Order: sequence, then structure tokens, then C-alpha cells
Amino acid sequence: MPFVLRCCVVLIGLGLLTSCAQSGPPPGGPGEPVLNVDPALHGNIAAAQSLSRQAYDYVTSAQGANDYDLGGHAARAKELLREANEEMKLAALSANERKF
Repeated sequence: MPFVLRCCVVLIGLGLLTSCAQSGPPPGGPGEPVLNVDPALHGNIAAAQSLSRQAYDYVTSAQGANDYDLGGHAARAKELLREANEEMKLAALSANERKF
């Protein structure tokens, strides 16, 4: 492989590594809180779900601002927010069973 081509490959590789390291984990990853409660049926639960999503996003921003070095506590907080989000969905489903 010619020297110039090898240099280009190395520079492109370094550029990709640098951009990946700076961007952090991709958004919309698995297990992120989703807004899946109908606000028309369960306004309060839907609002709580929206707030848990906002909290998740703020924790993600804090991780990025601290180079993802928060002693594992931010990751644990995000896991708890995912669990809370799922419980909110289950609460709405339970309420649906009682109503209909």
C-alpha cells in the first residue's frame, strides 16, 4: 500500500475515533424512557413520564459534561428512570383494566 494511502487511512481512522469519543452514546439507545402513555386518558401519568424523560436527558448531559465519569451513579440513576417509566406505563394499563 502506498505511503500516502496509508497516511489517509490512518487520519480517517483517527478522525472517526475522535468523533465517536466526543459524541458519547447514541441517542435513542435501548431502554431509554419513552412517552407511551396517552395524555388524553392519563394526563398525570403522561406528565410524570415526560418529566422522567427530561430527567434522563439531563443526566445524560451531565455525563457528557463530566466525561462519563460519575462513579456509575449517573448510569444507575438512568436505570431507575427507565424502571420508573415502565412502572408508569403499567399503572396506566392497570387503570385501563378498571375503567373498561
